[in-house]
Amino acid sequence: MDLGIPRTLSMLNDELIASLQEKMDELVETESSASSARVGDTGIENVRLLCKRFHLVAKQLEHRQRDREPFVVSDEYDAQDLLHALLKIHFDDVRPEEWTPSQAGAAAKMDFLLKEERIVVEVKKTRKSLSVKELGEELIVDIERYRKHPNCDFLVCFVYDPEQRLGNPKGLEADLSRDEDGLIVEVIDVQ
Repeated sequence: MDLGIPRTLSMLNDELIASLQEKMDELVETESSASSARVGDTGIENVRLLCKRFHLVAKQLEHRQRDREPFVVSDEYDAQDLLHALLKIHFDDVRPEEWTPSQAGAAAKMDFLLKEERIVVEVKKTRKSLSVKELGEELIVDIERYRKHPNCDFLVCFVYDPEQRLGNPKGLEADLSRDEDGLIVEVIDVQ
């Protein structure tokens, strides 16, 4: 009986096991990456959904039962309060007024940081005294400030425009939304 055959079979068996283990490790790593991507995608999808449905919720709160005082989104602070409450539906850790790193000797407060999801939400509400040009300039400054925040990979600029003051909201979205230098910026305008 040739002892070389069992040794060869044993070596082939060891190689096969090692190869299978390597393939399983790759599969687990791929599945883990895909799962992480889905979690991140779900976070931004939830923010998008809340922004898109914001106006419907705001309008519903204006018409309350039994002659109760309506909740009216009359300014940016009202919009922030309502969005903050809505974000709590999907996110456990919603950090309002998180500071940005200092730039040119000044720091600013971002409206909401979803730290685990690495999403920042900036809320703007149009008003008579805010021109489209000024709104765009404010958002450009905000984008540059938030770019330096260590927990901001995705910036959502939510513009609430119930009076339809913006002449070309899709133009504003197209001009400011971008994916560059590790920061994804998405402008969501809701009328």
